[in-house]
Amino acid sequence: MENQIYYFDNNATTRVAPEVLETMLPYFSELYGNSSSMHDFGGSLGDVVDKARSQVANLLGAEDPSEIIFTSCGTESDNAAINSAVLSQPGKKHIITSKVEHPAIINYYEYLEKNGYDITWLDVDGDGLLSPESVINKVRSDTALVSLMWANNETGVIFPVEEIAAELKKKNVIFHTDAVQAAGKIPIDLKNNQITMLSISGHKLHAPKGIGALYVRRGTMFKPFIIGGHQERGRRAGTTPVAMIAGLGKACDLAEMNMDEENVRVKYLRDLLENLISESVPAIEFIGHRDQRLPNTANISFGYIEGEAILLMLSEMGIAASSGSACSSGSLEPSHVLRAMGKPFETCHASIRFSLSIYNTEEEVRHVASVIPDIIRTLRRISPFTPRELIS
Repeated sequence: MENQIYYFDNNATTRVAPEVLETMLPYFSELYGNSSSMHDFGGSLGDVVDKARSQVANLLGAEDPSEIIFTSCGTESDNAAINSAVLSQPGKKHIITSKVEHPAIINYYEYLEKNGYDITWLDVDGDGLLSPESVINKVRSDTALVSLMWANNETGVIFPVEEIAAELKKKNVIFHTDAVQAAGKIPIDLKNNQITMLSISGHKLHAPKGIGALYVRRGTMFKPFIIGGHQERGRRAGTTPVAMIAGLGKACDLAEMNMDEENVRVKYLRDLLENLISESVPAIEFIGHRDQRLPNTANISFGYIEGEAILLMLSEMGIAASSGSACSSGSLEPSHVLRAMGKPFETCHASIRFSLSIYNTEEEVRHVASVIPDIIRTLRRISPFTPRELIS
């Protein structure tokens, strides 16, 4: 199809689901009142917000919808969680995190590090994995917070956060997980684990950009990050974006209904893409643990060439993929995630992430896999690093 876009960058952002858009539209054009108003035109919209809060809580397996705080995005949710843990425990100056976190986490902790906090940066192994023991062994009496992502945005590797949370509960240590990539892709059941706080972002699960949520377990002391009005029970000030919240609720509802079936299909497509590429392109490396990862994510390093060159050629063919995190992909520095995994610079610079969604098809996968061999051959021919035997 002429001018068709083949979108394989769903860990960066996703298409808004048609059902989500349909749910949102009335709150832009007809039911546009302020939900904090006393009159019915605005005040009645509180029911819409309550419904969405329940839908988010259901997807996450939260015990009570009141544990959900609406935010503007995953970054705000992450920052709000960290801010609260720090402010509510002024005598504790130690935090534990990993070297492969999203910039929303890493940059905040680097800021805290410059302001007197002691940050323990945990290593991962060559597959991107991290053991519960490596976390628990670093806990101290002055540990204020442990914060680890549930699933990595670049590799899809899943951390054992539920096991870690259970051990930290015994030590009375707050545990926050950035579940931005995990929510809607793998089951989450907060009623049956000990996670204290959890972040999600709407645009990673087919809701719009500009809306996110933070789960805060009931009974946890919470200090607000944004001060102002009484919205979100005083936990997050700012006029309630009813349309965005309704959209997030609908997206969570769809994800909960379709997750089991779609995960099987998306994993099949991801595996098909990897198999087709491995059969036709030599000298490649799959990055990240082969099993303990999200069903939609493939990270492949194509030896002897630059990932940016691959992306440009893919883009010319209408194919959208990525190299590294979308929040830092403008940088020419190698992926901090792959570097933390011990990958050499050459491997990092040559890596491409393909991330699928429920809207990808087998036809698209086969098309993308069919054009990649020519792209790689073309680039390897002009690369001074390519071994002679790979040039044909």
